[in-house]
Amino acid sequence: MSDVRRTDAVLLLVALVWGSSYLSAQTATAALPVLLVLFARYALSALTCLGVVASRPRGSRRWTRDELRAGVPLGVTQAAVLVVETYGVAHTSAANAGLIISLTIVLTPLLDRGGHRGALPGSFFAATGVCVLAVGLLMSGNGFHAPRLGDLLMLGAALIRAVHVALVGRFTAGRPIRPLQLTTVQTLVGTALFLPVTAHDLPTLVRTDPATWAQLAYLALFCSVFAFLAQTWAVQRTSASRASLLLGTEPVWAVAVGTALGGDHLTPLTGLGAALMVAGTYWGQAVERTHRGAPGPLLPSSHTLDKDPACPTEPSTTLTTT
Repeated sequence: MSDVRRTDAVLLLVALVWGSSYLSAQTATAALPVLLVLFARYALSALTCLGVVASRPRGSRRWTRDELRAGVPLGVTQAAVLVVETYGVAHTSAANAGLIISLTIVLTPLLDRGGHRGALPGSFFAATGVCVLAVGLLMSGNGFHAPRLGDLLMLGAALIRAVHVALVGRFTAGRPIRPLQLTTVQTLVGTALFLPVTAHDLPTLVRTDPATWAQLAYLALFCSVFAFLAQTWAVQRTSASRASLLLGTEPVWAVAVGTALGGDHLTPLTGLGAALMVAGTYWGQAVERTHRGAPGPLLPSSHTLDKDPACPTEPSTTLTTT
């Protein structure tokens, strides 16, 4: 396999893993309280990240002041994203969750104005309108009705995640921040935040069945740590545009996993909504990327979006969905 094909395969695998995370989270929250699931995911991710840090040469184990200053607030905002998102997944289909969260791609440029000259073109807002229409169709299910709680929560999660991504750019742009150290700080912050509110449920976690533990381990080790390391490795070996395109297939995988393994059913309305969501996010992403790359002096900016609670990437121009 050539280096290009190997890199593309890794990026597609990351997108598949992230797309499958919604079904895993839905399965885990059916057996355990949402906050307990989040604590376990963060704690397992933190232990793994600490192990990786400890395995590195002694000089690279310490955290810099910039990494701590950025990691603590970003750990708080990422925890907020995961709370709303996981509650949302528990009250909607895995396919809908993966598609609605893709709105982050078009919401983020509206919040992160660093590096842009002038207003975004009208075509970007047209793409946003397509996505909004898609969300309405996805919420309709078998017919138009009042929005479901899970869908509304996923909309909220998309907005909060867009705020988080904008903050990632603001806190990391132009600073020598290492992704592994930043990730480890965030996982430790998340673990510390969820421990007090789940301490009384820890005996339940200990007694949980092996199948649920397998879901928790998958969320922590594959959807968090592995996806972060694989994404970083691959992005360093390809163009930002190519990586963004491949990672942007996440909602497609979310639908595929949800329908094949989770028993989700696509009605004509939700099928149309899924198609419009994918088309709208790709269109908006392409318009924003072209606008950002237009000639002219640009300010430093980061548009990296990490799907994972524990794994933001270092500043780059890659846009990925949750």
